[in-house]
Amino acid sequence: MNRYEYKDFYDKVGKFNGWDFSKLRTTSEGEQWNFLDEVTQRCNKSDLLLDIGTGGGEALISMADAALLLIGIDHSEGMIQSATENLKKSRKTNIRFLQMEAENIIFPMFLFNVVSCRHSEFYATEVSKVLANDGIFLTQQVSENDKLNIKQAFGRGQGFGTDEGILKDKYLTELADAGFTDIQSFEYDATQYFQTYEDLVFFLKYTPVIPNFEQTDHDFEILQKFIESNLTEKGIKTNTKRFMIVARK
Repeated sequence: MNRYEYKDFYDKVGKFNGWDFSKLRTTSEGEQWNFLDEVTQRCNKSDLLLDIGTGGGEALISMADAALLLIGIDHSEGMIQSATENLKKSRKTNIRFLQMEAENIIFPMFLFNVVSCRHSEFYATEVSKVLANDGIFLTQQVSENDKLNIKQAFGRGQGFGTDEGILKDKYLTELADAGFTDIQSFEYDATQYFQTYEDLVFFLKYTPVIPNFEQTDHDFEILQKFIESNLTEKGIKTNTKRFMIVARK
């Protein structure tokens, strides 16, 4: 998928479910942190928090009590529509959602004390521009070898065939060039189990892990063989690989 295909994909997912996978039944073994906890632990009640690539807003809404004001931005109109609806249901009054591109963040300079970005593209120079001096930036990203056995089965996938660590190294370099200091990175490769066939199909249909899933004639044949080979007592086995970067300006 190119950038514009991803944008169209995210718009469709946003209008469908706002990127809400709360009903997806999975379990994991070996995750070394919870990203939302990492963000909230670094917030003060008086802080302003910006969330880049906020999706349907569920994560930001769950952190509402961590800061004075939380603003979520996303390039997808569908995601922001869903986030706005979710905000109405939550009755939280200190959150705002705006459609905005990560490569052109339009806020006053040095406005935010904390900036977060989970599984979405960011630009270090834009983050630096709106982050206060001594502010902190946290991002969690999907590593190239995430869901590796699924990608191997299909012979294609997000980041498939790319050397592991390229994205992390790119972001580390860009953050250093943008003037961030005390840059730390962490990673884990955990085991993940999808509880049922339906859970895995839902995941593949509404994420870009396998581009154009369902649109290739043999996709469900490949999926069936994959499940037969990876079905365990705990569920359908794969991996979830993540890296996190924490950087102070």
